[in-house]
Amino acid sequence: MSPNIQMEARLLGLSFLTGAGLMAVYDGLRIFRLMVRHGWLWMGIEDLLYWCFAGFAVFFLLYQENDGALRWYVIGSVLLSMLLYDRLCSVFLLKWLKKAGRCLKMKVLKQKHDRQH
Repeated sequence: MSPNIQMEARLLGLSFLTGAGLMAVYDGLRIFRLMVRHGWLWMGIEDLLYWCFAGFAVFFLLYQENDGALRWYVIGSVLLSMLLYDRLCSVFLLKWLKKAGRCLKMKVLKQKHDRQH
């Protein structure tokens, strides 16, 4: 395989990993939001900071791996892998976290009830 094709394949793979990593970071933000309730303004600020971070991460990927040249397939593969991660992993993680949260809440309420009686 030619070195150019190898470099492009590497860049494509790194862009998929970057997109999945960015969604994993966003899942961490979602978990934080489940644990600490706060208003829409703070959630908007968090989202703004996240998307700035995501933009810099993609720019850094392009700068490091492709000398800053814009490759639309890199941006497309980052977005595609973010979408796939969200639909295949995040959905199940959030469902599991909500169930775990309900179970924990029920246990805390049961302990509170037992202490009162």
